[in-house]
Amino acid sequence: MTNDEKKDKKVEVTVDRKKHHVRPGDWRVSDFKAEVKVEPGYDLDQVINGQFMPLDNGATITIHGGEVFVSHVPQGGSA
Repeated sequence: MTNDEKKDKKVEVTVDRKKHHVRPGDWRVSDFKAEVKVEPGYDLDQVINGQFMPLDNGATITIHGGEVFVSHVPQGGSA
């Protein structure tokens, strides 16, 4: 596989029950949210084995394909 073919390869992920095609590999969470059209102020959780794992905007995630994510308004804080 050439470098151009690797660069153009896309895998499918699910965000909020919608399918998205993104490049596999490492992503900063904030960049991934922008790529899959999640509001910047929303939190993003990755669903792993039925558990919701919160993702920090500055963290790095690795996309292989088949991952499932859910976005939501931030929770907690003072009222």
